[in-house]
Amino acid sequence: MLNPLVDSLADLSINELEEKIVVLQRRYFMTANPGVQHQISNFLEIYKQEVQTRRAVEYERQKNQENGESGLDDLINVS
Repeated sequence: MLNPLVDSLADLSINELEEKIVVLQRRYFMTANPGVQHQISNFLEIYKQEVQTRRAVEYERQKNQENGESGLDDLINVS
């Protein structure tokens, strides 16, 4: 999801993204204006998707690192 008001998220760490999510969630529940709530929910979705994507990439990187980048190739013994 793209929004012209959101700068590049590549400059932010996962912790910074999570802090922004907490702040936006607090602001979402502070307002009673449905239009503002809708805009905040759009921003929340953008930040949550970015965190989820980064965690998935990190998980795959760690999984490949644990497997030695060879996957199951070393486990199969053909003799």
